[in-house]
Amino acid sequence: MNRVRIQREDFDTGSEIAALTHGRSEIGAVASFVGVVRGDEGLTALILEHYPKMTEGEIARIVAEAETRWPLAGVTIIHRIGRLPVGERVVLVAVASSHRGAAFAACEFLMDYLKTRAPFWKQEERGDAGAWVEAKQSDDEQAARWRR
Repeated sequence: MNRVRIQREDFDTGSEIAALTHGRSEIGAVASFVGVVRGDEGLTALILEHYPKMTEGEIARIVAEAETRWPLAGVTIIHRIGRLPVGERVVLVAVASSHRGAAFAACEFLMDYLKTRAPFWKQEERGDAGAWVEAKQSDDEQAARWRR
């Protein structure tokens, strides 16, 4: 069971994991990541934009790739859009598998993709000023380890 959602509303991590695993006796591990807007260097909010349908399609494609690499029982990805103040949840990646190694690796792979290649545009808000977020070399280097 795979679920990809792009939404403005917040999400409940516990409810999402419960939905991912409900009635599934083959699942022995769930690895998850929740990204939160941090307020360093005067940041007050992130503003996230995307192209509907394109973003969901691209994320579904990378989930399908993860399924070719690891034996997964299910994936939930929720990414929020709009203006998100410091402390708000931005993203949830939850991966279920029969074993922890696959769940951990796939969760990290999917998060690295979301951070570096998913079609989202992010603007940082600092007081009255805003600036678009540029790609970071360190994020690209982290994601490069997954190339085949």
